[in-house]
Amino acid sequence: MFILSKYTVIFPISLSIAFLMTACNESKVNQCQRLMEVVNKGTELIDKNKGQQVITSIQLSKDLQAVSKEIEEQNFKDPKLQEFQNRFVKVFETVSKSIAQAGQALGSAKVAKNSSEGRVKIQKARGDIDTALTAAANAAKQLDGAASDLNKYCNQPE
Repeated sequence: MFILSKYTVIFPISLSIAFLMTACNESKVNQCQRLMEVVNKGTELIDKNKGQQVITSIQLSKDLQAVSKEIEEQNFKDPKLQEFQNRFVKVFETVSKSIAQAGQALGSAKVAKNSSEGRVKIQKARGDIDTALTAAANAAKQLDGAASDLNKYCNQPE
């Protein structure tokens, strides 16, 4: 009789501990979804603002920096997702910086006077814009690759 009452106490306690452990450990799927949601915010911002003017470019740069920070602040238990997190932070920071540089160069070209000095400023701005947009394009390729790798990883069974 003593053994039966002992198990009636141990079983509910064990079951409660198991539920608590399960509730505290976020699944890989949930972690993947959290990361994908934030990454998608950033890619939607980029798609929505392609080819916009200087002010929009500078705002886009700030918005992407905020997305990068939001990704960085996520707390993932899965080591592989932590690697993806670091990749996405670096990519969004690079895109943000490149867009800001292109926007600033475009702004300086717009205010250049119609003179020989102005033409020199415009030429310099063109070079700066080309350099910044090349860096942004390379980062966008890295973003696509990282997103593809993340999708593959997240679709693997646990």
